[in-house]
Amino acid sequence: MLIRRAIASIATVALLPAFAAVAPAQASAEHPANERRALTTVTFETTGWGHGKGLSQYGARNRAAAGQSWRSIVRNYYPGTRWGKGGGMVRIQLTADSTRDVVVRARPGLKAHSLGARKTWRLPAKVRGKAVRTWRITPARDRSTISYRTNRWHVLRVAKGDAEFTAGGQPIVLLTPDGPMRYRGTLRSTSVNASGSQRDTVNVLPLDAYLRGVVPQEVPASWPTHAVRAQAVAARTYAAFERRAHEHSAYDLCDTSSCQVYGGYDAENPLSDTAIRATSRVIVVYGGKPAFTQFTSSNGGWSNAGDFPYLRSREDSFDHGTADDPTMTTFNAEQITRNWPGMGDLVSIEVTERDGKGPYGGRATEVTVVGTNSTQTVSGATLKTWLGLRETLFRITTS
Repeated sequence: MLIRRAIASIATVALLPAFAAVAPAQASAEHPANERRALTTVTFETTGWGHGKGLSQYGARNRAAAGQSWRSIVRNYYPGTRWGKGGGMVRIQLTADSTRDVVVRARPGLKAHSLGARKTWRLPAKVRGKAVRTWRITPARDRSTISYRTNRWHVLRVAKGDAEFTAGGQPIVLLTPDGPMRYRGTLRSTSVNASGSQRDTVNVLPLDAYLRGVVPQEVPASWPTHAVRAQAVAARTYAAFERRAHEHSAYDLCDTSSCQVYGGYDAENPLSDTAIRATSRVIVVYGGKPAFTQFTSSNGGWSNAGDFPYLRSREDSFDHGTADDPTMTTFNAEQITRNWPGMGDLVSIEVTERDGKGPYGGRATEVTVVGTNSTQTVSGATLKTWLGLRETLFRITTS
């Protein structure tokens, strides 16, 4: 999901969108098309950050600072839901481990488990007098090869089906192309195709242990206590919803902002751990099932409607934007027109439709771009993605 404590650099993505071309804008008699002044720069003034749906993290921070409890905050952002309980295990795809194998450092208590044979083996610290440095699970079609490394790799055994490493809940160091990372629970080599030859590395662990690596990644653990507790409930419920939706998939969630940002053991913080314990197992439900508790960094003062009745569009008087709102981002004309080859020089760009709710007259739903050769329209959401803008709550100035 969506809070980021450091502002990411804005990257312009050059894509060729699917759009309906419109006939070139008709020039006036006094100013023929080839004489219209081309623009040099386009500046977007943006407030808010994210999709604007559900709990606003900055809004929750301000509500907690004003004395609201985490229960009051959660009720405000998900009206019409009820309290429920959630626990059990979750399966998290670890995107940093982009290789087919799972390689971990040797450690005391490490075990390997075959899911196909339902057998477990203790993994020794030494083999034939030589210290074991690392262990590895490699896919072998519908089997898993378990190997260890001393001065070179040696095969310990070939196990039936998928396999995993576990250390009794203690952190395991996973060696990834991006460097070592530590995780609680088990590290599983999970099949993503019928033959078992393609694998993902999946971290399987209890729901609240997972939250320990999520909550401080989503909001600063030093924020007001009840804001962090509200985030814990939203994150727990979101994970429970996704688990239910992906019960027949290889994993329940990923570890990026496309799901919830998860940093494993190294992301844990004592302050957020306390918030997780204080709200232990609490989720919000709708119709007896976990709610889709989307959350956003900042809604800019007006929440955006989602796909469920409890994700409503309405004013949020406690969301005053992020610390540096409004954000000013400037692009040159070519960065705008590059999305439409052959458009010519940029003549104008303006928001032509808004939803009428919130700052600037609401979120931009349509933007019209005029060039010397053609005129194009694009949705505000698509333009936001192309240009890396924080929100569709923006206004445009040109020069």
